[in-house]
Amino acid sequence: MIDLLRTFLAVVDGGGVTPAAAALNMSQAAASQQVKRLEEMLGCRLFERVGRRLVLAPAGERLLAQAQRLVSQADELLSTMRRPAFEGEVRLGVPYDIIGSFVPGILRRFARAQPRVRVSLVCEDSRVVRQQLRSGGCDLALTTETECGRHGETLRTDRLVWVGVPGGDAHLKDPLPVSLGAPTCVFRPVAIEALGKAGRDWRAVCEVSRLEPVHAAIEAGLAVAPLLRSSVPERFEILGREARLPALPEFQINLYAPPGPSPAARDLAEHVRAAFLTAGRGAVGYNN
Repeated sequence: MIDLLRTFLAVVDGGGVTPAAAALNMSQAAASQQVKRLEEMLGCRLFERVGRRLVLAPAGERLLAQAQRLVSQADELLSTMRRPAFEGEVRLGVPYDIIGSFVPGILRRFARAQPRVRVSLVCEDSRVVRQQLRSGGCDLALTTETECGRHGETLRTDRLVWVGVPGGDAHLKDPLPVSLGAPTCVFRPVAIEALGKAGRDWRAVCEVSRLEPVHAAIEAGLAVAPLLRSSVPERFEILGREARLPALPEFQINLYAPPGPSPAARDLAEHVRAAFLTAGRGAVGYNN
């Protein structure tokens, strides 16, 4: 059944049986037969032809999300069972700004795959996390930076945006009340420079990197703050051009591992990469 669903998804992605067969390294006839078998099993037509492409029929649209989930679960199961079991501890350095957005899912999957490995989090600003990595204070590091350093992999590029509370007026005040990170926060100098170039006067409301006080100031309507778009909680809103705030640059989410990591650290790094790939956030670069 999983193989049939995998072929179904390949046809969806490729828009036809021929590209699906090539992606799955099988003959076109075999791919067509698998689609036919799946349709016979389900008692419905999954595709309709539009020109030279196959598009989803209504039944195929209903199947798509469940097929993706089942194939993903099957792949995770196979990966877990084939992966050797490790013991020990891995110290993962993560900045405050992305720990809530990306890390919980990674840790849950890694814990299921490697239940005998302890993961300790080193939560600091990206600059501090990289210092910890160089000094041996952590084994792996996720960072948010404007560039990717030596031996780093860029897993995702995301834009820094201004964030406020819905219906709030903090962005209208002069000077602008801003929640900024600590002096080591990589967002702080970027936001200050952008405000300076725009000629916008500002005052600091909160100058810590931990997100709880930053979020509290935003939620109370006391300040705006620069956050990565992917880390903005649903209860806040991204402020657009009408807020008269300067545009902010893109940042890269990077993964760093020192030479010769432990087997457990290598496996955790693979889980980190897989999490971004699964979410459609594939790695886009590697610096030697």
